[in-house]
Amino acid sequence: MTHPTTPDPVSPPTPLHNGPLQGDRVRTYTWEDPLVGAEAARHISGLDYLRAMVRGEFPGPPIAASLDFSLALEDDIEDGRVTFRMTPQEFHYNPIGSVHGGVYATLLDSALGCAIHTRLPAGVGYTTLELKVNYLRPLLVGMGEVRAVGEVLSVSRQVATAHAKLLDANDRLCAHATTTCLILRPQRSAP
Repeated sequence: MTHPTTPDPVSPPTPLHNGPLQGDRVRTYTWEDPLVGAEAARHISGLDYLRAMVRGEFPGPPIAASLDFSLALEDDIEDGRVTFRMTPQEFHYNPIGSVHGGVYATLLDSALGCAIHTRLPAGVGYTTLELKVNYLRPLLVGMGEVRAVGEVLSVSRQVATAHAKLLDANDRLCAHATTTCLILRPQRSAP
């Protein structure tokens, strides 16, 4: 009579390297004081502010420097529509060898929010209330530039909505997203 045997405990995986990691990479970047641009944004429309930022009149957002994406061209900014551009790099990767989902979300959130910003007058801001992202295909090093194109769906006194597509260099859809933003209007002073 044979008895079933208990399988041996699974041994830990063999490391992919022996000893200390080799070939560490280093990335250095700079950014400017974001409050300079925030102050300027209070005095001009969102559309004019974003166009001035692309022309270098105001500093870009530090998150764009951190993740190396940008509003590269003045043509990337229209009334109700904004395009951010990025080329996937190793430092965007997650542990399984593709661009981290948070990078997609940040790129899409930036396009969505800035598209809404193009419709806002001077002194009016916004903040994201909700962000929904659908991931469709991986972003990888070597695939070329990707674009997050955000478009306004609706702007009311208190709330705005927008949708965005993340497209690869061949215009294939890699992800899409929607947002709801709260419109932040200046407080009216009491008479």
